[in-house]
Amino acid sequence: MSKTATPPRYRILFVCMGNICRSPLAAAVTRGLAQREGLGALVETDSAGTHGHYHAGEAPDPRARKVGAKRGYDLSKMRARPVVVADFERFDRVLAMDQQNMANLLRLCPEESRAKLGMFLDYVPEFGLSEVPDPYYGAESGFERVLELCELAARGLLAACEHGQLAP
Repeated sequence: MSKTATPPRYRILFVCMGNICRSPLAAAVTRGLAQREGLGALVETDSAGTHGHYHAGEAPDPRARKVGAKRGYDLSKMRARPVVVADFERFDRVLAMDQQNMANLLRLCPEESRAKLGMFLDYVPEFGLSEVPDPYYGAESGFERVLELCELAARGLLAACEHGQLAP
């Protein structure tokens, strides 16, 4: 009798600036899509901010929670936190929402973990964007746009995980 191998479990950290808008949405969307597609055992997600100390302990922005809830993504238990050096060891992939946060991650990340860094939108290269825009100072429609981008990138990311090709 052969044993069925359990799929690899990937730990993915999503990073934006304050950890109250983009990165919590990215983590919730990726986790939610994985569960809906029967891939929940494949990925574990979390989020953090390069300036997470600004909002440490706070729930995601109410607009992020609202647009997420409209599509069935639960952000209610998430709390903002800063990126810490231990994250680079704990996570298999650390994905930035924009170039500014990637630059901040490069300053924090030990040399031996730099291969784990990437951009979230690298998982949808055909879309032609490299950054998830920060919706914080705008209207709710900006959060809806971020959610759409997160869904596209999360599908590409999950496909890469499912095929054992986590790196973009």
